[in-house]
Order: sequence, then C-alpha cells, then structure tokens
Amino acid sequence: MEIHRRTLLAAPLALAAGPAVSQGFAGGLPRHETLILENPEGTIRNAGWFNIWTVNAGGQYTGLHQLALDTLWYMDPEQGLDGPWDNSLAAEKPQYNSDFTEMTVKLRPGIHWSDGVEFTSADLAYTVDTQMKNLAMRWGALLALNVDSIQTPDPYTAVFRLKRPNSRFHSLFTVRFNGIWMMPKHVFEKQPDPLRFDFNKPVSLGAYVLHSYDPDGKRFTWERREDWQRTTLGRFGQPGPRYVSYVDAGPPDKRVISQLNHDLDVIHDVAPEGMFTIARQSKSSHGWFPQFPYAHPDPTLPAVLFNHQNPLFQDRRVRWALALLIDIKAVAMASYRGAATISAIGIPPTGNHPRDYHEPMQEWLTAFELDTGKRKIKPYDPTIGKQIADLVRPTNEGVPTDPEQITKAFGHGWWKPNPQAAQELLEAAGFRKQGNSWRTPDGKPFTIRLMVEGEARPVMTRAGTMITQNWRQFGIDSRTEVAQGNIIDRRNAGDFEAIVFWSVETYGGHPDLAYFLDSWHSQFVAPPGKPQPPRNYQRWSNPELDALIERIRGIGFEDPQTVDLGREYARLAVREMPTIPLMAYNVFTTMDETYWTGFPTAENPYANPVPNWGNSRYMMVRLKPRQG
Repeated sequence: MEIHRRTLLAAPLALAAGPAVSQGFAGGLPRHETLILENPEGTIRNAGWFNIWTVNAGGQYTGLHQLALDTLWYMDPEQGLDGPWDNSLAAEKPQYNSDFTEMTVKLRPGIHWSDGVEFTSADLAYTVDTQMKNLAMRWGALLALNVDSIQTPDPYTAVFRLKRPNSRFHSLFTVRFNGIWMMPKHVFEKQPDPLRFDFNKPVSLGAYVLHSYDPDGKRFTWERREDWQRTTLGRFGQPGPRYVSYVDAGPPDKRVISQLNHDLDVIHDVAPEGMFTIARQSKSSHGWFPQFPYAHPDPTLPAVLFNHQNPLFQDRRVRWALALLIDIKAVAMASYRGAATISAIGIPPTGNHPRDYHEPMQEWLTAFELDTGKRKIKPYDPTIGKQIADLVRPTNEGVPTDPEQITKAFGHGWWKPNPQAAQELLEAAGFRKQGNSWRTPDGKPFTIRLMVEGEARPVMTRAGTMITQNWRQFGIDSRTEVAQGNIIDRRNAGDFEAIVFWSVETYGGHPDLAYFLDSWHSQFVAPPGKPQPPRNYQRWSNPELDALIERIRGIGFEDPQTVDLGREYARLAVREMPTIPLMAYNVFTTMDETYWTGFPTAENPYANPVPNWGNSRYMMVRLKPRQG
C-alpha cells in the first residue's frame, strides 16, 4: 500500500500514458459515444463465458448483469428514477395470498429479447424449473428450497406455490446488487446441457447487446439496441451512451492517471488518497459528494464480527468492553482518512435508513444505559460525526459546516471511549488484569486475532489495525491476522476469532431489513467446523431475535410494522452488541464529466453510481454527451 500511496500523493501525476490507454479502453470506438467504466473483477479468465447461471470463471460485472440481463423487480439503494422500487419485467408488485404460500406475478407485455422473441411467463417458468433441476446452477438450491411449483395460466401471469410461508420470496427476483436473472427459454432449451452452454453471444433482455470483447478478458463493450424501446429501461427514455465499455483499469495509480487523462469515465473504487489526488488535480471529476468526504455510502455495514462459537465472545459484557475501547474517530481517520460515515446501530447509514432508523433513534441512544456491574453509564455520544468533520476540516476543502450535511456525510454519533467502564465490564465477566496484561476467567492470556484482508481491501485493513492498537493499549494481546486470498473461505468456515467484515446488507432505499435479518435466525447457524450460509457469519443465536424474525416473516413487505420491527432489532443489537458496527462501506466511485454529464450524486440521488451493481443500469438514461 505504501508504494501506491506515495505514487498517488505525488503531485502532479504523470499524464503521458493518455493516448495509448484511451485507444485500449475505447477499443477503437468513437470516444464521444463511448462510456468507459472500471470493472472491479479485473481481468476475466474465461472471457467468452456469458452463462451467468453457471459458475465457470466468466465475468458478471462486465456489463452482463448491468446492461444485458433483467428480472422482475429492482430496488435502488437511493431514491430511484421513480422511487426506489421499480417494477421491471413485472407489471406490478408481487401479490401474495393470505398465508404467504403463493405469489402471483403479473408480467409487463411488449418486452423483447434482442433476437426479437417476446419475453413471457414461459421464460420465467423455464428459469425456475431449469435451475431447480440443476442444483449446481447459481440459484438452483435457493429455488429448490422455496418453490413447490410454478404455473403459467397465460403469457403474462406466473403463479408460484411455495413449500412454506415466505413473505419475502420476491426478494430472490429483486435486484439490490443482483437477482435471479431471466433465461431465454428459446435459446437454452436447444442446448443438451445448460451447465456446459457458454451463452456466447448472449441474447440480451436489456437495452444493450454485446458489441465485442477482448479474448484476454480486459475489455467488454456493449452497444445500445436499436429497439431499446422494447426493453424495460426504455420506459425512462433512450440510454445516452451508444457504447459502454467495462474494462480492467489496472492498479489504483493507473486508474487515477487514466481518469486524469479522461480515458476512464467511472472509477469503481480507489483508496482515499487516490480520490484526494483526483479532487486536487481534476476540475471535471467528482465523487458522490461534490467535496469531502466524496464517497458513496453503500447499504453495507462493515463491523467487527465476533465468532460467537468461541467462548471468549459469548458474554455480551466482553463484547461491550471491546466496543468501549475503540476510538471511532481514530478508526475513521486511519481507514478512510476521515471520509467515513459512522453508525452505532446495526444498520448502514445510507439511502433512506437515516430517516427511518438513525434519526428517530437518537433520543433512545442518548438515553441508553449500560450496567458495568459497578454503575450505570450512558455510553452514546451524539456529536462524534461532527467531531470527525471538525478533525478533517483544517486540511480538506469543502468539509460541510451545516449540521444536516455533516450528519449526512459523517453520520450521527458513536460510543465514547471509556477504558474504565471496559475494565468494570471485563471484571464483572470474570477477567482479571495482571500487571499490564489481561487474563481470561480461566487464567490464560486474553488474546484476540482480528482477521483482515490485507492489500486487497486496504481501508478495512487499516481500520482493523487501529482497532487492535486500541485494544493493545488497554492490555489485551491483540493483533491483526491477514487472510488475503482466502478470507471468504475462512469467514464462511468460522475459522476466525474476530474479523473486520460485514454481515449486514440492506436495500438502502426501503426500510425492510429481512434481506439480511432473516438469515440471522438460529435455524441457519451452522455447527462449528461447518460452512455458515450467508449472512450470519458471526453465528449469533438469540431467542429474542428469533421471535422478532418470525414476526417479520408473518407480515408483508410493505406493512407499516416493518419499520417498528426494524427499530426493535436495532435496540436489541445495541443491548447485546453481537457485532461492533463501524461505518457504511464508503466507495470512492469517481466520475469524470469530460464526455458525459448527468451522473447520480448526493444532490441528485436517482441511482447507485457504483458500476458493478446491477441497478447502476438506470444511470444510462440520465447520461448525456457533453456538448462541444
């Protein structure tokens, strides 16, 4: 990281690589008609594999799931073009029967595949049945777990009969990041084995078709369909770019140079130092926020996840003690150089969640009392977001001063560092301090290995390093353990003591939390040594949580109780501290307006700008070529 940091902080950066890079990224197409975005997958090993329903080293974020595929519904993490919820291939929202064992889908007529065949309920039924018969396909197991049968009484109606009540079954076909994409029945049914079919050239249901791709997997270019009006995106107008290229933009310093040369319109993400370099040197580039902190807060919540099957972390007093030893201001500065959006509750501070959760809960958080065993304290400080803004303001231009804008950019409050209260909690839990070191109740040294991903995710790694430093200063033998390349496998296997990762992912644009919360039910907790299914990677079991989840399962997606039950979960998570929430996953998506204008921003939050998200497709209809 230090090499990249020194390179990115050098000013000015060398711009000599421009023309050659531009030619490579644009693929010889007219630059003023071509939108160029970074694909964070990098180089695709099996570039010619477009069968996204089968895992075979092909790319997903090459434009395939953003531009060529479609499904029933989309949920934008921001405000959306016409509200966060979009009926895409479906003509209306899902219709459930009274006990949520049946879901009826009404399809939008007049939508066509790029080869001219109309999309109908036959494609939807084929998508479901084929994957249920082939459990190795990407969504086969999920569909087989839920679906008893699907019937198609007419070309625009499908009726799912479910194996058990499920008021959130539609979420499988609702794009937050992705969803169950529709398969073209008339193409796949001709193949002897859907698992071996490469789907090259892909027949598109979206507003773009594949134009060309680099056999080495570094560039994928899509061209706007002539009949774009016959796609679901066509309801919002003609997509602006004629061509869209997703490219392997190289390491962080190369991405920055490419955008400064106007050869890369959208950087997916870059380290904070790279963003600050672009902000200093480019008048045409901007992030989600026009000035500091720049980054887009994704509806994902990085946190310290404890392995609850480790006896060390099964006492909430221990978890709370560790939380009260963290200086979140120091963590924000170390990780994001201050450009962090903090959250004390187990819900990311993004989209509509501040309105539904963070703001209404400020009074409760401020009044919340924690019993240390010797006294009761009020650990919450509602001003910490403002304190972070004050820390970065002297050295960064454009840091907001308006209280509402500060909260929007930096979050509300967090827990005040309180080593004395942490000591009281640990002592109440049977821990003892000998000299400068802490001992567990059985007399062993209190050690914590906090797993991080290393250079592959430097922001989270720096957060973990600061947290272990906070704990070590208190006398806990703590250090980070780098698991670069296998962190996902070890997370899933429960092969960690604590880890900086996330087990909370939400829609952002909708208050329903079942997207992640249902998976936290104890019925899904794997035995020690067995793989944990998403997303309860901390393997926390709690009867009160189970009862809450079961109440959520019994109400509809749009039921007004959704918010009340979501707040009940947030209060429970504060009391129990199963994980230590840190901040939103802020992504430094950087957009250059030399060739294209109209990108989504915090002032105009009509879509998620992060280019590998499936719902980033909505950007295309708002992007316009810069005149002149």
